[in-house]
Amino acid sequence: MPLLAETITPFDWQRLLWSADAPPAFLFEVAFRCVFTYLLTLAALRITGRRGVRQLSLFELSIILALGSAAGDAMFYHDVALAHIAVVFGVVMLLYILFNRLTEHFPRFSDWLEGKPVRLVADGAIVDRALRNQNLTHKELFGELRQLQVEHLGQVRLAYIEATGQVSAYFYPDDEVRPGLPILPEDREKAISLIEQEGAYACTECGKVETLTPRPAHACTVCRCSKWLPASTARRVA
Repeated sequence: MPLLAETITPFDWQRLLWSADAPPAFLFEVAFRCVFTYLLTLAALRITGRRGVRQLSLFELSIILALGSAAGDAMFYHDVALAHIAVVFGVVMLLYILFNRLTEHFPRFSDWLEGKPVRLVADGAIVDRALRNQNLTHKELFGELRQLQVEHLGQVRLAYIEATGQVSAYFYPDDEVRPGLPILPEDREKAISLIEQEGAYACTECGKVETLTPRPAHACTVCRCSKWLPASTARRVA
């Protein structure tokens, strides 16, 4: 049984450059497909958030995805014409240049496309709505902060998620560190609802610190969560 369903003539320039199955006018459809899929790629990256972007901008990551697929197909599919791939590369690069120019001249367009820094922690407490809007979980945020040697939220004055997806933080001086929500994994497992001793406790959901008295249940005044941890006052050791 033959390995190929049809006989392929090596270095058939008609097939190699133009494709035997499509006329030259098909290049216009390739350009349309390229614009459509490029915009879809940007839209998908914008919707899924910034966690997967990290060091790459949306432009760079979308180009890697779009051009990587096009280049890969051209390498081993005999029915993919090189002229089609050239159009894909040309159109994507033109879109890249166009979008870069638009982001330079129209800040609002840049903010919509790439996003802008979003405050996730303010004065030692979580900005819960912002956290949800960025498709981030508490576990992910705390993991990022721990890499900055943060032990509890009372050490953090401000924390932002940048357009690249990285988390940046500004800290209180040692003499201004306030009681805050512990974010170490072993501490998080000790959350309680029953308060047996009066003291400062931090809400496990938003980080709000309140002075609680012995009682079976307390609801956070900010988010209504009923899980608490004893607030930590440890100073940050960088």
